Amino acid sequence: MKTLKKVLIVGGGPSGMMAAIIAARNGCEVHLFERNEKCGKKLYITGKGRCNITNASDVETLLQNVPSNNKFLYSAFYTLDSFQLIDFFHELGLKTKIERGNRVFPESDKSSDVISAMMREMKRLSVNIYLDTKVKDIILTDQRATGVRLDNQSMIEGDRVIIATGGLSYASTGSTGDGYGYAKKAGHTIVDTHPSLVPLEIKEDWVKDLQGLSLKNIRIHVSAGDKKVFTGFGEMLFTHFGVTGPLILSSSRYLIPYHKHRLTLSIDLKPSLDDDTLDKRILKDFHKYHRKQFKNALDDLLPKTFIPVMIKLSGIPSDKKVDQISKEERLKLVHLLKGLNCHITRSRGYKEAIITCGGVSTKEISPTTMESKKIEGLYFIGEVLDLDALTGGFNLQIAFSTAYLAGLAVSE
Repeated sequence: MKTLKKVLIVGGGPSGMMAAIIAARNGCEVHLFERNEKCGKKLYITGKGRCNITNASDVETLLQNVPSNNKFLYSAFYTLDSFQLIDFFHELGLKTKIERGNRVFPESDKSSDVISAMMREMKRLSVNIYLDTKVKDIILTDQRATGVRLDNQSMIEGDRVIIATGGLSYASTGSTGDGYGYAKKAGHTIVDTHPSLVPLEIKEDWVKDLQGLSLKNIRIHVSAGDKKVFTGFGEMLFTHFGVTGPLILSSSRYLIPYHKHRLTLSIDLKPSLDDDTLDKRILKDFHKYHRKQFKNALDDLLPKTFIPVMIKLSGIPSDKKVDQISKEERLKLVHLLKGLNCHITRSRGYKEAIITCGGVSTKEISPTTMESKKIEGLYFIGEVLDLDALTGGFNLQIAFSTAYLAGLAVSE
């Protein structure tokens, strides 16, 4: 007869809540400790408050969107793929919808509905939830996790301990790296951490003039010296400090090894047109506006706020009649539109990073159970691990899938 396992979960984010639900469904007595006044605090702000739960893609696509250690996730993703995760939430009464790029959101566009659904299920399963409760330490006895010590020095014994404390991004939500301390005590290696999926600061002043401008269907290239380190197609947004948006955030993940290099961002504003086709398109516009000044002949080509910046960078006088613009000047405009260059000075850091790159080394964790290979009964799930993905719901899928595996494993 299977004995009832007492499972202690440190952290009430998406992975902690999922692990609690699955462990409780499998007959465990579950105790979840959350340092904040409510569970899922970081989840509230994901996807600009809409919560991009997952990406409705097959497992191979999920893996392709995890830049490093993706093979570690085979068991997790095949045990709980994105479609099974969607079904899980449907069973909890949460309606979902799929948007562009296969991004899955709650139908209500409210992240709070995702959290409420999970909280209801935990309550139904009699999960013991301790809010405003900080775990100070993990108790280890003879190479086994046997409990936790709280900030008030009280000790809670347990058969299994799951660490779901997140990384370092958005520290205001409780992600302050506590899990790395627990892992180090247990003898684990912490792979160097960096902010990832983070906005980028730009050197050029003209970027500030474009603040609030969103560009869609553009292509970017980022180079470290002469080496091209990222290419992508999608959306970006100009800000008072630089650039952000899905495409920029994804690019930031690939820049981590190159932070000491000179980084150049090149924006192709017209990726569907080659140089020759774009030149013909500009000639067509110039013919249409042949009696107008240059500054009044770009409305069909660029957003209004972009026009003054492009005029300045082109070096063509704004009051020059378009029928007087030389071929050389026109080709310079073509090259600007196909490769608008600026220089990245730095990322915005953990305060604005969606995810943390680095963490507990996956080499020291069982990929089929999420249990430590060093300490029996100790499990690590979600962002605390050296696992991170691109934008589009992939990081939450990692959190839910690794938690699902651990939730199953602790009941064995």
